[in-house]
Amino acid sequence: MSTSTPITIIGAGLAGCEAAWQAARAGCAVTLYEMKPQRFSEAHQSAGLAELVCSNSLRGAGMNNAVGCLKEELRRCGTLFMEAADATAVPAGGALAVDREAFSNYITECIENHPLIELRRQELSGIPAEGSVIIASGPLTSAALSAEIARLTGAEHLYFYDAIAPIIEAESIDFSIAWRASRYGRGGDDYVNCPLDRDQYMAFVAALKEAEKVPGRDFEKIIHFEGCMPVEEMAARGELTLAFGPMKPVGLPDPRTGREPFAVLQLRQDNLHATLYNMVGFQTKLTYPEQRRIFRTIPGLQEARFARLGSMHRNTFINAPRCLHNGLQFKQDPRLFFAGQITGVEGYVESAATGLLAGLCVAGRQKGLPLPLPPGTTALGALLHHLSASSPEDFQPMNVNYGLFPPLEGKRKKRSERRLAMAERALTEIVPWWQKVASIFP
Repeated sequence: MSTSTPITIIGAGLAGCEAAWQAARAGCAVTLYEMKPQRFSEAHQSAGLAELVCSNSLRGAGMNNAVGCLKEELRRCGTLFMEAADATAVPAGGALAVDREAFSNYITECIENHPLIELRRQELSGIPAEGSVIIASGPLTSAALSAEIARLTGAEHLYFYDAIAPIIEAESIDFSIAWRASRYGRGGDDYVNCPLDRDQYMAFVAALKEAEKVPGRDFEKIIHFEGCMPVEEMAARGELTLAFGPMKPVGLPDPRTGREPFAVLQLRQDNLHATLYNMVGFQTKLTYPEQRRIFRTIPGLQEARFARLGSMHRNTFINAPRCLHNGLQFKQDPRLFFAGQITGVEGYVESAATGLLAGLCVAGRQKGLPLPLPPGTTALGALLHHLSASSPEDFQPMNVNYGLFPPLEGKRKKRSERRLAMAERALTEIVPWWQKVASIFP
């Protein structure tokens, strides 16, 4: 494979941009295709690269959650994703959240200005017949490209539905009822909290159950990802499901009474100027009129103005254990690689992580240099193992979690201690791996 032949990357989302950045940093020429603004998916709105659709949250920052460990690994590997995230972070308590527009602008500028990356604003409906290719077209892959991928994989895609939470203008929130605080006072006053007593909560749940929903199309089987379940689907599982889930009031005493309410809706800052707030855990497939009507029954949101209402879109992914080697390489054609949510990882951070790995692996192939894969004890390695070694019979998308890590040796520890020990082991072992990678691509 000639090192002068550009690597083709299809899709300039989180995975595609990170793959392009890593391959270019390794000295390879890259042609990055992005169909926006010529064509938009049903969920995208901005012409910018690496657009965050569902939320501005990159989830927990602490090591008690595996995504915190993964983010720290990505920092130590010098990813564009984490560079942009840290540069555009907004207050979010114990989580890492970003100003979505600033985040996208940061990555767009870096990609457009890199001398080895050519950005082409056009849709590719087919896969190039020659050269190394990374397919990072995302969970909203176009119908034409989906058909081409289905032809390559020899089977119809698996799929599920993902739901987006509404965003509310901060000025429309009634702060005589709502208050700013993080759970247990951790992380400052980064969230806005709207309290419900028992009667208000029960009426709210009843309204969700009876509300009109956007119907699925007849030919589509609706499968919701558990980590992004629509709020009305959770309500249908039981009256108290929400009160023990996204609306749990624990650690959030109402300053007006000094007591915890029966339930709480939390709003998380969505942009740098704190003018927009995301309804935490309130992904939905309700119709727009029903969203306005029902969500305005929540105390503090009686006059809420919605900058964006919730919606639902189809997420497409391949059966990775059946289709991919452990380096994200397509089994039937070694010049093809996959990255992002289309591989069967779930979440922004995980998508960027596969972009890092795909970019490095394709650069190694381009230069004829074998690339060592990250140890299975790291979050990066655990994700790769999930994609390559899970059962293909019941493969489903998954966020990174400590259940994917190999168990610790020695004396059994408490759950919290075990997680911290796994994170310490991962961060210790990611360093020599990255040093080997850096020595291959000086």
